[in-house]
Amino acid sequence: MHLFAARTRYTAMDTEFVHVEVAYATPRLQSIVELQLAAPVTAREAALESGLQAEYPELDLERCPLGVFGKQVSDERVLRDGDRVEIYRPLVNEPREARRKAAARGGTMGRAKGRGEAPGQPDSG
Repeated sequence: MHLFAARTRYTAMDTEFVHVEVAYATPRLQSIVELQLAAPVTAREAALESGLQAEYPELDLERCPLGVFGKQVSDERVLRDGDRVEIYRPLVNEPREARRKAAARGGTMGRAKGRGEAPGQPDSG
């Protein structure tokens, strides 16, 4: 796991702050940025404040889908203290298309072709 130092955006002295995390992962690396931001702050604003685009130039933080604790949210979702914003990558293989390709090969998802046994069952040979 790769962890950036916390960043803070300060404004007026009487402003309320929320502590949030912004997370992004590739198959090989995970980054989590801790932020303390002036409330109210949206999911998109937190993603943009994270600075993750410098670490991952392929990221389009203006348009990429976002989630909070595993549930996709709109750009305007106002964050609460302790929320974790997740930046989602595009799917490499669309699930429906992957199932079609597996069916065309005579296989099924989750089972390697040529193995007739169900998971957890001993091989018969």
